[in-house]
Amino acid sequence: MEMNILVLDDAPMNVALLCHLLGKIEHCKPVSFLVPEAALAWCENQIPDVVMVDFMMPGIDGVEFIRRFRCIEGCQDIPILMITANDEVQLRYQALDAGANDFLIKPIDKIEFLARTKNMLALRKNQRLLEGRAAWLDEEVRKATAEIREREQETVLRLSKAADSRDPETGAHIVRMANYSRVIAAQLGLSVADQQLLLEAAPMHDIGKVGIPDHILLKPGKLSADEFSIMKRHAVLGYQILAGSQSEMLQAGAQIALSHHEKYDGSGYPHGLVGQEIPLFARIVAVADVFDALTSERPYKMAWDIDKALAMLHEGAGKHFDPRCVNAFISDLPQILDIKNRYQEEKDNPNSFGSF
Repeated sequence: MEMNILVLDDAPMNVALLCHLLGKIEHCKPVSFLVPEAALAWCENQIPDVVMVDFMMPGIDGVEFIRRFRCIEGCQDIPILMITANDEVQLRYQALDAGANDFLIKPIDKIEFLARTKNMLALRKNQRLLEGRAAWLDEEVRKATAEIREREQETVLRLSKAADSRDPETGAHIVRMANYSRVIAAQLGLSVADQQLLLEAAPMHDIGKVGIPDHILLKPGKLSADEFSIMKRHAVLGYQILAGSQSEMLQAGAQIALSHHEKYDGSGYPHGLVGQEIPLFARIVAVADVFDALTSERPYKMAWDIDKALAMLHEGAGKHFDPRCVNAFISDLPQILDIKNRYQEEKDNPNSFGSF
């Protein structure tokens, strides 16, 4: 492992002497400067392994150099050796406060100089080994987390499709409405992390339908009041299936499953929540879900055209839907139409949520 040592002194003879001594240390490469500003500029792009700095220099002295050096990203823990002819205790206090690690008084003793330098190089080498180990561990954790999340996504999507397989809706529906939901979230200014979370959690909105009897779920005609009461249970059933998990995605899915049939004016179910009482993710999914249901052909209905569906969303703003979510949906209509065309029934890909 080659180690770079920054040598800074305004006296060329001193610099030459130090570089000559450093040449005796294996895998040690001195980088010398006579001007503090030039040394600081070099450190902006190259991080030295050890710094040796004189105190008495014109303009920026050694203490001020150390202060500025410590402010450079990645240089907070680099070992610094101050070499000075001044042996005043007050100077040492100032240098220590600025971030110096060790001192040598001129004229330097060669044996002491080499010993202290080797100690500082050993300290820095251990730092680099620890940094490398930490970076490796971070990468391994990232990979493991990504694999777990990928398996979790696949399981959730398959469960969501299992619920849809008992419903006249299709697998493509859950992919489209999840992507619509992400577009709305982006237009509302939600973070990229929240957009991704919504994309992954939205397909679970109707997972509670697995608990609804076939004669009700698959009934081609209008449901009776009693049948509709049973159908409405799927919101709570979905919540019960997903609630209590340590997974952020399943927690979001539980929230969406429970509340995506709430209406902005309080006339929805299961709890009759009003306005902002309805979780934001659920308000977003409500718009995305209804639009896709309206514009999709089903055995029991023809698909609505886009203008008619948009008019319905406008009419429902403030009643069924959060007006902000409707406006966010319409504000990026080209993206919405692209998603609609991209995920058609015959092109349904069970493992794809798309990307933006």
